[in-house]
Amino acid sequence: MSGWEVRLSNSRKVPYFYNNETQQSVWEPPSDLTAEQIKALPGSSLLEPKEVRASHILVKHSGSRRPSSWKEPKITRSKEEAIAILRGYEAEIGTSAEKFGSLARKHSDCSSHDHDGDLGWFGPGQMQKPFQDAAFSLRVGEISSVVETQSGVHLILRTG
Repeated sequence: MSGWEVRLSNSRKVPYFYNNETQQSVWEPPSDLTAEQIKALPGSSLLEPKEVRASHILVKHSGSRRPSSWKEPKITRSKEEAIAILRGYEAEIGTSAEKFGSLARKHSDCSSHDHDGDLGWFGPGQMQKPFQDAAFSLRVGEISSVVETQSGVHLILRTG
């Protein structure tokens, strides 16, 4: 690991990698380090986000915690049907955040549909665990595969 540590940039307020031996600093993890070595670096806790921002598309089903939405007073589709609907959206979205927002506005069963699915910033313990785990594991701009929670099934786009 020869001299690497993680520091917090005062100007950008994001972590960076600094090598005490060479005085080299880089934004991206050094390519000669494994994921385990990076986690073992001094200051590596700075790499874990305290909060993330995400948007989602929620498709509820009959087994959802509250099987109703702004679009439908009583949702009767099965979980399998809900997943199939999301897979269709997933194929349509590709990697386009704009398309994601457009589909969320039109089809999401969550009241966040008014804001293109934007849920704002949230930290640990504020969302159902499967949703939280998925959102925190994504990189900014990345879209999850189907995530199941008590609320229904989701596609998640990490935006911050």
